[in-house]
Amino acid sequence: MSLNKCMIIGNLGRDPEMRYTPSGQAVTQFTVAVNRRWQQNNEWQEETEWFRVVVWGPQAERTADRLRKGNKVYVEGRIQTRQWEDQQGQKRTTVELVANQVTSLERRERDDEGGFPEDRPSGAPSGAPRPAPQRPAPDDAGDFDDLPF
Repeated sequence: MSLNKCMIIGNLGRDPEMRYTPSGQAVTQFTVAVNRRWQQNNEWQEETEWFRVVVWGPQAERTADRLRKGNKVYVEGRIQTRQWEDQQGQKRTTVELVANQVTSLERRERDDEGGFPEDRPSGAPSGAPRPAPQRPAPDDAGDFDDLPF
């Protein structure tokens, strides 16, 4: 029996980059910074490990649409090593996490302007101000007898 499984939680180091293969399949790549802290000789040490992440198919499109640099994410998948030759003929190797699950750990995903898309009226431009939340007036609580429970 074999197992190749990797789970990380960290922050996106850059915006996801999506492209399509010649066959039309979506592929998105991004990096995730994972920090580790420990105490050694009464001094705190810290290091950052960077992971290259690749996402395929419909999840690649969702990832590219919803995540931005700095977002905290949970990524689960498998480790893959790839080798290729660069333009100068040098052999290159990369290690990447091929994700089968990418979950945003942000409260809500933000759009490019830093707002929340679901807070804008439909059809409103991305830079449009968000409407103030509507709260019922104290004497307009509604009829609780109409509730089905």
